[in-house]
Amino acid sequence: MSDPKSANSKHENSKPENPKAENPKPANPRPQSPQSRESNTPAVAGLAIAAVLLVVGLWLAHELRAASKMQDCVLSGRTNCNEIQP
Repeated sequence: MSDPKSANSKHENSKPENPKAENPKPANPRPQSPQSRESNTPAVAGLAIAAVLLVVGLWLAHELRAASKMQDCVLSGRTNCNEIQP
């Protein structure tokens, strides 16, 4: 038959007593390395460019809408199409 000591040693080897001892997590996570910080720079630049394009696009749409209203007014034969400035 099998030896009781060998049966205990197999049981001990199959299941660790302290499961956290297998995969210890560092107490303080390391700060980002310079290489990973540099990889954020193109993303931030892309976001800034997208924001600028959005603002320019909104401004352009506003200006084109105002010009379209003015053109519609003039083509309808009105003479007082200028906006009244406060």
